[in-house]
Amino acid sequence: MDTLHIALKEWDLTIRELLAGRQIVLLRKGGILESDNQFELEHPRFLFYPTFIHQNPEMVKPEKRAAIRRLAAEPAEVEITGYGEAARIWEVPSRRALESLDDLHVWDAPLLDLRFAYRPEKPLYLVAVRAYSLPAPVRLANTPAYAGCKSWVPLEQEISVEAASPALEAAAFEALVRRIERTFAGAR
Repeated sequence: MDTLHIALKEWDLTIRELLAGRQIVLLRKGGILESDNQFELEHPRFLFYPTFIHQNPEMVKPEKRAAIRRLAAEPAEVEITGYGEAARIWEVPSRRALESLDDLHVWDAPLLDLRFAYRPEKPLYLVAVRAYSLPAPVRLANTPAYAGCKSWVPLEQEISVEAASPALEAAAFEALVRRIERTFAGAR
């Protein structure tokens, strides 16, 4: 049985966009390892763990702001609805190059400004993520062990990812990955 127990904490809106196939990328400053001149995530396959209270409507494109589910606190339970596989990671060569991929994500300029400005001595990475929806959501207690500002959450239980459905067919996903590759190669 194919199972996962590591989850990546990410905005609920971003997870829903990934699982709908409207977004294929994540931005990261940390959690990236480099070996043999290859970048990789600490965990290349991971469940999506939704977070709510740090979602900021001003950080996403105006047409996506109403889709944010605003909560005063993180919920007592969360639903795990899918997982992702990191297919490719690039160091972002420039703000201009990232802006040319604007249609591949929901973030607006203020969030990109924050990501570029945070720890400017460290590179910003773009991760192409192939997302999969689970056949049925799995509800988990949002325990104190899962709280706090951390990217990776080791879950107390294994979650089956068998029979999950890809958000995008392989050819469509690969075409977008090739587009990112061409864009970033042309920016060097």
